Amino acid sequence: MLYGEDLTKEIIAAAIEVNKTLGPGLLESVYEECFCHELGQRRIEYQRQLAIPVKYKACELECGFRIDVLVANAVVVELKSIEKLLPIHEAQLMTYLRLSQKKIGLLMNFNVMVLKDGILRRVC
Repeated sequence: MLYGEDLTKEIIAAAIEVNKTLGPGLLESVYEECFCHELGQRRIEYQRQLAIPVKYKACELECGFRIDVLVANAVVVELKSIEKLLPIHEAQLMTYLRLSQKKIGLLMNFNVMVLKDGILRRVC
């Protein structure tokens, strides 16, 4: 099983393969489906649309937050297909990291010609 830097490199490589094959301009849901297929081909464990509750006092409340893809129970991956990434998207990733108590997050915008121009990696 991959960990740390090797895991994030493999996740990014899978996303680059999807971006190279499909190009920009499709719906986020299409990229998510293909990205997860690519992870599966690489035998990398993942969960899709994982609900994360908000802990408030002694309660866990379902507020509708969902991680697009959680890879190897370690890396939060938030996928986008938008004109450009904005600070609100980075804030969303950081919120998901905090709520899920995960340390590494990737924000990936597939609506770019070269995926490396649409990736942010954050450590919480």
